[in-house]
Amino acid sequence: MISRAFCCSWTQNCNKQMLPSPPSQGTSVRTLHTLPPELAYTYGNFSEGMCKPGYAAAKMTAIYPKFVKPAPMFLDRNFKRLAKVSNYLPPFGFKTQERIIDSILTTTKNYGLGEKLDSLSCKRCVIVGNGGILSNKSLGSRIDDYDVVVRLNEAPVSGYSKDVGTKTTVRITYPEGAIQKPENYEKDSLFVFSAFKSLDFKWLRQMVFKEKLRGTEGFWKSVAHYVPREPTEIRILNPYFIQEAAFQFIGLPFNNGLMGKGNIPTLGTVAITMALHNCDEVAVAGFGYDMNMPHAPLHYYETVKMSAIKESWTHNISKEKEFLRKLVKANVITDLTNGI
Repeated sequence: MISRAFCCSWTQNCNKQMLPSPPSQGTSVRTLHTLPPELAYTYGNFSEGMCKPGYAAAKMTAIYPKFVKPAPMFLDRNFKRLAKVSNYLPPFGFKTQERIIDSILTTTKNYGLGEKLDSLSCKRCVIVGNGGILSNKSLGSRIDDYDVVVRLNEAPVSGYSKDVGTKTTVRITYPEGAIQKPENYEKDSLFVFSAFKSLDFKWLRQMVFKEKLRGTEGFWKSVAHYVPREPTEIRILNPYFIQEAAFQFIGLPFNNGLMGKGNIPTLGTVAITMALHNCDEVAVAGFGYDMNMPHAPLHYYETVKMSAIKESWTHNISKEKEFLRKLVKANVITDLTNGI
């Protein structure tokens, strides 16, 4: 059994496509972690606690010169113009799913975080992972201080607020990871859908249109039958973040742009990649697994132990950890629980 904080395991048969090869790893990463002098001077003059506009992107560009900040967080009605994902099948794009996405977006009507957050000139975001390392850290109030609080899959808030906070701006999930009991959903949070296979979009359509769930054979575990959210509170995550995390940052096997063994990033790293493009400052909490402590809790909300992590067909945890450590070391992201 692998961690439920991870994405999932499945197989998918697809026709191979002729796609561009990914950039070779190592050629785009500088060893220099410092900012250009003018930016170092500018940010150095900010007082403690002030949000630094463009800081995460500037630091990211220092180690990945090809990093380009503009990348919409969610798909909108112009999604077909997104060239970097239009020719890829899920999870790295939306090819073959255009019609169903069109019908969903016509109904959801909203494509941002909301007027208040979208209008901020500087956004501070925190990605809250599900790791047991969050327990007894009393980080709740600090997490709630961020403008945008991102949570993953079914990780609960109620009963754990002292350590994980009470605020949820967006909850990113996929069918198998979604909260199954409607009463466990928080109020006032956006339901953000991340697709890993074509079947996932059919599931989302049934959730958006409040239809009876049909055709569940292709899921690797049971899925939610109902999402207690209005269509206007549902978003589709831009699949570019899965693609970029996998091939540009972590260096996973390209496999002709198709899902394959060990080439899917975890949802946590996908969320961090999303934040690097859309937030000015990025922090994480609850990330990191210490395999030297097999009896430590894997998640903050259940008794499963660290030793439950097995080799995953879909993910490459060691390569992913290497990437996240690089971000922490270069001060691109702040690790509130010091687990990475």
